Amino acid sequence: QVQLVESGGGLVQPGGSLTLSCVVSGFTSEDYAMGWFRQAPGKERECVSAISRNAGNLYYTNSVKGRFTISRDNAKNTVYLQMNSLKPEDTAVYYCAARATPSETNRFLQGSDYDYWGQGTQVTVSS
Repeated sequence: QVQLVESGGGLVQPGGSLTLSCVVSGFTSEDYAMGWFRQAPGKERECVSAISRNAGNLYYTNSVKGRFTISRDNAKNTVYLQMNSLKPEDTAVYYCAARATPSETNRFLQGSDYDYWGQGTQVTVSS
């Protein structure tokens, strides 16, 4: 049974930091490209960051460049999203997603590209 389980969300003040983790089970994470998406109330889901199987191809949406860092530890079947200098507009439910791919270098930006999703973790940035 394939599962993706996110953790690390919470309430943080503006300027603070959080690290989200996504642990995958039921498959070998090294065979999958991964992505982090978020959805705020009343807004469409957007791809925040994506990472290829070999971690050599990364993507960040413009609004988080320089503040967020995606990484993966295939030995631990875990993908991370380090979020620094958080802003109120980063408030959303964050989801990790996985897509099986034979390519070690491709990363994917559309939700429809992904095969599996986690349940989401709430991130709230507020004073």
